[in-house]
Amino acid sequence: MVTALRVTACRRFALLFAAVVAGAGLVAVDPVPRAAHAAACAPGAGVTVVVDLTAFGLGVQTGCRLGDPPTGLAALQGAGFAVTGTQRWGLAFVCRINGYPLPAAEPCVNTPPASAYWSYWHAVPGGTWSYSTLGASSYNPAQGTVEGWRFGSGQAPSISPP
Repeated sequence: MVTALRVTACRRFALLFAAVVAGAGLVAVDPVPRAAHAAACAPGAGVTVVVDLTAFGLGVQTGCRLGDPPTGLAALQGAGFAVTGTQRWGLAFVCRINGYPLPAAEPCVNTPPASAYWSYWHAVPGGTWSYSTLGASSYNPAQGTVEGWRFGSGQAPSISPP
């Protein structure tokens, strides 16, 4: 009887140990999101993201998405910015960044008007802004570059690319 209890206890321990090892293996294999940094990236370390919130009286915020993000949307989110898409298009169309514009001003059902939307820009550090001809989910920013966003009627961010 004691031997049977020991065997059962050993089996339970072995199963528990196997589950812990398997779980640890899954965690090690599953890619962990990279932490955002609230400043421009070090040269070549990632993609710097500039979000111009001056239309809302909040100034300009800069973040860093370390590594090589596959899309501009991934760079924006990976740099620590919260993004809301439209009900119709989802994240294929950026409607809010960090909660702006507020829902009372823009319900984010369809695409906002040309006088009040998040314009999307690209640059190299210290260069000049170029308006994006692709959406953020279609554009692949190169590591070491700068992505810019500004709310309004299509103006470039109000600071030079850091």
